[in-house]
Amino acid sequence: MNIVGVAACTAGIAHTYIAKEKLENAARKRGHKIHMETQGVIGVEDALSSEEIETADVVILATDVSISGKDRFEGKKVVEVPTETVVMSPNKLIEKIEELV
Repeated sequence: MNIVGVAACTAGIAHTYIAKEKLENAARKRGHKIHMETQGVIGVEDALSSEEIETADVVILATDVSISGKDRFEGKKVVEVPTETVVMSPNKLIEKIEELV
């Protein structure tokens, strides 16, 4: 499965990067390809390309705040969860997404 997503927490620091790392590890462990963008205090990092979004099977928005560029995902399967869910249960989240897709 091809997964793309955005991580963004309220402060834009700790949970943003922890959520990104945990999602990437959980997805790769199950054999999926994943690219996570972060939006935080220093702006957008690891921005998703339009090609990555186009070929994605699912979009994960691990966010606690509104993000910029959400319209890029129109027409895609989008799963929105708080960063805390990702931090606490990344493997369960990936398993749930596998069932949905």
